[in-house]
Amino acid sequence: MAKSVLTPQATDFPRWYQDIVAKAELADNGPVRGTMVIRPYGYAIWERMQAEIDTRIKAAGVANAYFPLLIPESFLRREAEHVEGFSPELAVVTHGGGKTLEEPVVVRPTSETIINSYFAKWIQSYRDLPLLINQWANVVRWELRPRLFLRTTEFLWQEGHTAHASAADARDFALQILSDVYEDVMVNVLAIPVLKGRKTDNERFAGATTTWTCEAMMRDAKALQMGTSHELGQNFARAFDITYLDESGTQSYVWQTSWGVSTRLMGALVMVHGDDDGLRLPPRLAPVQAVVILARADEGAGEAAAAVAAELRAGGVRVELDTRTDTSFGRRVVGWELKGVPLRVEVGPRDLAEGVVVVARRDTGTKTSVPLAAVSTEVTSALDAIHTALFDEAEARQRSRTVTVDSLEDAEKAAAAGFAVIPLTAMGDEGEVTLNRAGISVRCIQSADGSLPGPGDDSAAVDSTLVAVVGRAY
Repeated sequence: MAKSVLTPQATDFPRWYQDIVAKAELADNGPVRGTMVIRPYGYAIWERMQAEIDTRIKAAGVANAYFPLLIPESFLRREAEHVEGFSPELAVVTHGGGKTLEEPVVVRPTSETIINSYFAKWIQSYRDLPLLINQWANVVRWELRPRLFLRTTEFLWQEGHTAHASAADARDFALQILSDVYEDVMVNVLAIPVLKGRKTDNERFAGATTTWTCEAMMRDAKALQMGTSHELGQNFARAFDITYLDESGTQSYVWQTSWGVSTRLMGALVMVHGDDDGLRLPPRLAPVQAVVILARADEGAGEAAAAVAAELRAGGVRVELDTRTDTSFGRRVVGWELKGVPLRVEVGPRDLAEGVVVVARRDTGTKTSVPLAAVSTEVTSALDAIHTALFDEAEARQRSRTVTVDSLEDAEKAAAAGFAVIPLTAMGDEGEVTLNRAGISVRCIQSADGSLPGPGDDSAAVDSTLVAVVGRAY
């Protein structure tokens, strides 16, 4: 059977990525350089990501809100490090209604400043804390080297912003989001293993005191930052005068966090699980978990296919019935493989005559003849197995391409093929700069056992129990 025409990964990985995004109908380039049009199938995947993330955010006690797209330029200037960090990426509106604006406004690059201006109004006493807000929105950061989903001038995301009575409460919440929301979704829905750690001072979010991150390895052994959760300390609280009256009657500044993931997760999904035939979607995320394909429009076969689809749907499987017999069976199979649907249930007259259908797994390509009475059980079991198999494959790849080294020279060599784990003491004062010159970055800092380190800044880097995970990244 003819296969879809994708550039092989081994030949040109970036071109393979672009081919999948286009041919699986995930997205198109927008009319303005760096923007994108997310197509219905791509948006259906994003909606499922949204739903999984949103459910966990709300379970953490966070409420959704919405804040304006346009932010007065003066707001950004109230936190010096924040404006300095974002200045090169800003889109600024200077005219509106045919007139020059009295004050330029910035198209939202992130919402710390505008949200904190309202936190200052809403927070008066300890009874108002913690204040936990999230918004689903678009942001604009002017991108010089765009790539669909991975780096675009406009992208979609969620951004959470919270205020707390103490530094410990803020830190605990930032880490709760990192683990209970982000890591949980990445591992248990996207089937992507991640490394959790702390960013270096050079890599942390502009205006934060500490940035925590989830990092993943793509199929080409490069890293992708999947999501971050930041401790903001009292930087924005002081800039926006966000104070509260504590139980002793003392006026105090709040402690804050912010955190976000974006449509970059769509790019990760392609680059972690995709193969030379297209997407391979984890079943818990897939908009269509199983497609029932009618092989030929023979008498009785159409009714049998519809009955199988109805049974699966009644059992909670997201299913689509494909009866397009005017298109060749092989072409339809290739199309569903390209879109990464986890399972195919093939219904043909010869199999039906024997009382069976064929169940085909997208991840392995294996086919099994299944009695009609057992289809629902087989499909449910296979969907669980596919999630586990995809995760295990990605985890094994990450493990095999991660090397422990003890020198910068060895770290640079290892990073050509994956991740290098190097003691932070071996990095020295200039190690990060040296690696950066070679196109390598510190993805995160961990304890030697792979657990999260203490919050601290890079003065904690002298701790001999800490290691740096380094690699080339998107």
